[in-house]
Formats: sequence, structure tokens, C-alpha cells
Amino acid sequence: MKPTQPYQRVLLKLSGEQFAGDREYGVDPVFVNRLAKELAETIEATHVQLAIIVGGGNIMRGASVAKSGIERATGDYMGMLATLINGMALVDILEANGVPARLTTRLRADQVAEPFVRRRALRHLEKGRVVVVAGGTGNPYVTTDTAAVTTALELEGDLVLKATKVDGVYDKDPSKHADAQKHTELSFGKVLTDPHINVMDNAAISLAMDNSLPIVVFDLLTHGNIRRVIEGQNIGTKVS
Repeated sequence: MKPTQPYQRVLLKLSGEQFAGDREYGVDPVFVNRLAKELAETIEATHVQLAIIVGGGNIMRGASVAKSGIERATGDYMGMLATLINGMALVDILEANGVPARLTTRLRADQVAEPFVRRRALRHLEKGRVVVVAGGTGNPYVTTDTAAVTTALELEGDLVLKATKVDGVYDKDPSKHADAQKHTELSFGKVLTDPHINVMDNAAISLAMDNSLPIVVFDLLTHGNIRRVIEGQNIGTKVS
């Protein structure tokens, strides 16, 4: 590992929508293969230890189905099951690209994934395996944003990478306002108090703030950005 590299263990948060790629629904193997190749290149170049939290919104978003007769807790569990499908796809495609990976879950599904056990996950990371975590936190009423922060803290991560389709956080929606200004750095306090800034839900931001865990919001679609952030380049928006 490069001695000047600031981040040695990183958690990457992927939304379910990203797994859909150019599709409206489901998993796009073309996108996941492209991501796996980039992760393989990044790990080879930086020797970073990588954990990944996956969302499930490309298949099921619990909060949306809860409005049609399904209880909110049930809807959230359905969403957690969707993250398992994404995790299974990601692990297989990572390994097909030469990256050893393990699928773990906080929701019991013993036939397809091993239960998330902190010490076992740490051992996987130390052995150079990517740890993919599905099932959110295993509890309803909690987002995968919060799961990303709690998992990063459990695994003693240096940084949370929040993958998005834009190149950072703006003071207003850049797709609607030509004069939108990008923030290169933000404080946790600013994120929590400014209603125009949306990074993660407040529970996740508060937890990161209490534990001094930095978050970088960056554009996943630009090839090489993951490596650039890990190497300390000024990519996206850093919240600290």
C-alpha cells in the first residue's frame, strides 16, 4: 500500500437504482461487470480493504409498498430481501473478474449468504476479500444509509463512499438550476441543518458525526473516481 494513501479500509455504499444500470428494473449485468472491473483495478493499485453495502430499490422499495395495505415493517423486510439479490449478483460478478468476495447478510438467509459476524468480516478484509453486506441493518424503519455508517464503524473503516450519479453535493438541484454551486467540503452540522442539502438521512449523518467518520459523495459513473478518492484526490464532496 502506498505510504501516503489516506484511506486503507473503505466502505462503499451502492444504491439499488445503480444496479439497474440503463434498465428500469432489476439487475443490469453490463453495469455490474463494469463496476467489478473498476473495483478490481482499484484494489490492485491501492490494496485497499473494501466493504460494500448494497441497497435494493431497483427491485423493491419498502416505504413505497407500505402505502398500499402492506405494513411498513413488512415492506422494509421485503426491501432487505431485495438487497440480497443485488448482493448475490455483485459477489458472483466480482469473483468472475478475479476479485475474491464474500456475501454476508444481517437478515438470515443461510442458503445464499453467511450471517454478518463482525470478527469474521474483519478477517475477510484482512485476507483481501471484498465483504458485501446485504440485509441493511436487519431491522425495519432503518435505511441502508444508516446501515452503511454502522457497518463502517463496526469494521473500523476510514471512510464511507456514497456513490451517486452526480459529481458531488450542490446547494440546489443542478438539473433544474443552471446557477447551482457545488460544495467541495461540508460540515456535518451544515448537512443536518440545511434543508436544501441531501447527503444521507439524518440518523446516518448524526452517527457519522458522533464518531468522526468522514463521508465522500462522488460520481460513480466516471471511471477511476473510486481510486481517486481512496488516493486522497479532491473528488466529489467531503462531509466531515
